[in-house]
Amino acid sequence: MDKKYNSGQWSQARYNSFIKSALRSASVRWPPRYTVLNEAFVEKGINPATGRVAKLFRCKCCGSLFSQSQIDINHIEPVVPIEGFDSWDGVIKRMFCEKEGMEALCKPCHKKITKEENSSRKEYKYNAKE
Repeated sequence: MDKKYNSGQWSQARYNSFIKSALRSASVRWPPRYTVLNEAFVEKGINPATGRVAKLFRCKCCGSLFSQSQIDINHIEPVVPIEGFDSWDGVIKRMFCEKEGMEALCKPCHKKITKEENSSRKEYKYNAKE
């Protein structure tokens, strides 16, 4: 295994993992994410999970109300395309998109969409080998 990063201690895969982790950490603080979340706010109400008053947000997919802890911000265009990794510039452009490229989804809807995207990537990769 060729280790050419971090004074010969990291492989290409370890380096890529480090970069992806750093980008994810930064993307959580990207201001348009907060704008999308604020626009999904509907009202203060009772959180069914805790019975306490909480801010409730509407899922763009199913339309139900959820507390903030049950809302994820989804990138409408996948950060990693269905065809697979293209370039770091492409990943960064899609990850740090404007609010129009994001939507507030409940965790179950976000999980479903992510699963479908991953399945499409797997299928694309399989068909590309043929």
